[in-house]
Amino acid sequence: MRFTFGPGLMLLATCGLALATTGCREKLDPDQAGYSYTETESGELIENRGDLPTGSTLAPPKRVPAGSEAEWLTSFDLIERSGQSMTSEELLGQPYVVSFFFSLCPSICVQQNEKVQLLAEKFAGQPVRFVSISCDPEVDRPEVLAEYAAKFNADKQQWLFFTGEMNYIRRVGSEMFSLPVMRRFHAEKFVLVDSAGKLHAYYTWTDPEQWQGLQRDIAKIIEAGGQFETPATPAN
Repeated sequence: MRFTFGPGLMLLATCGLALATTGCREKLDPDQAGYSYTETESGELIENRGDLPTGSTLAPPKRVPAGSEAEWLTSFDLIERSGQSMTSEELLGQPYVVSFFFSLCPSICVQQNEKVQLLAEKFAGQPVRFVSISCDPEVDRPEVLAEYAAKFNADKQQWLFFTGEMNYIRRVGSEMFSLPVMRRFHAEKFVLVDSAGKLHAYYTWTDPEQWQGLQRDIAKIIEAGGQFETPATPAN
């Protein structure tokens, strides 16, 4: 069985909330990109109804099914906490770690961003960046993100906070990073992207082994100049 991505979406409730997938689906046009499927060896597309497997998972290949009229996102253009528009192309040249969050989350997102803070402190001054994207953009305007970032002493150059329009952010999550994202819902994962913009692997930050594996892989990818061909560090 291999992963493939067509018109569908994985959804996952986080921050202490547990909802059935069918209870938090968004209604989309049939030909709109953003849903996620797994393709069996026989070619059957089965809709994903949960998060990616726990732990470090190599990034799956992505494609839009033949005949789809949807335009698949391959880059993003979002608003950073500075109020300036920034594209994913501007991130090229250094590896970066992506995660989704929202500022009103009282527990999980705080713990998740404390992990990012530890990474930022450990790799301060090194060529790696951290990208946190809000999944509650109506609340998380640039000035709100600036105040939130200050709580974590987030360096303005190394740790970036983004907002935008919710449907677009949902598509950024599912189409660019293969993660379920909707308003105030997101996967508890970090995504390591290399300096060329290629997804390397996913890490469940609540898993101690994967948390350590992410740190090892960040160090390795920096040492390798931003890209490497070897697989992600496997769980022991």
